Amino acid sequence: MTGKVLVIVLLLCGAAAGAAMYYFQVYGFYYEVAARPGQDVALMPLGGDAPRPIAYDGFQAIDADSSPIRYRACFTTDLSLDALSAAYEPVEAPEPLTAPTWFGCYDAAAIDAALKAGTARAYLGAKNIHYGVDRIVTVTEEGRGYVWHVLNNCGKKAYDGTVVGEECPPRPEN
Repeated sequence: MTGKVLVIVLLLCGAAAGAAMYYFQVYGFYYEVAARPGQDVALMPLGGDAPRPIAYDGFQAIDADSSPIRYRACFTTDLSLDALSAAYEPVEAPEPLTAPTWFGCYDAAAIDAALKAGTARAYLGAKNIHYGVDRIVTVTEEGRGYVWHVLNNCGKKAYDGTVVGEECPPRPEN
């Protein structure tokens, strides 16, 4: 009898721990980003050193303090892909990161398919938005836009433990 009770208690503890881990990964650490009209969506101009805001509407975003690459955003814009490509720095071979399923406006698989089909283009939104993290902005032909963060070369080196090197800026102290 004691063995059965012990097994039941262990199974219940394991199920509770699994449910808690799932909740924290998918819901717990995320929060909605408050919109800052005219400042939320910016792109790096060709040959420029600071991002410039673009015209957008319908901005929604989520973020989490637990990781600098959990930021995801969606918006719409009236700007054409040709106008954006003529003025802003493109990103080669972008890979959209996934978002929680409850953040319905952002579908990484659909964004990736649009990028591969050529119906969307990716631009650099900001370099080192956090240490070693760049902001990527993608816009489709229909004017839907998506934003996510990715590790740049310095970030990959810093987080995998290899020597960062002189080409990277100094890492900020905590």
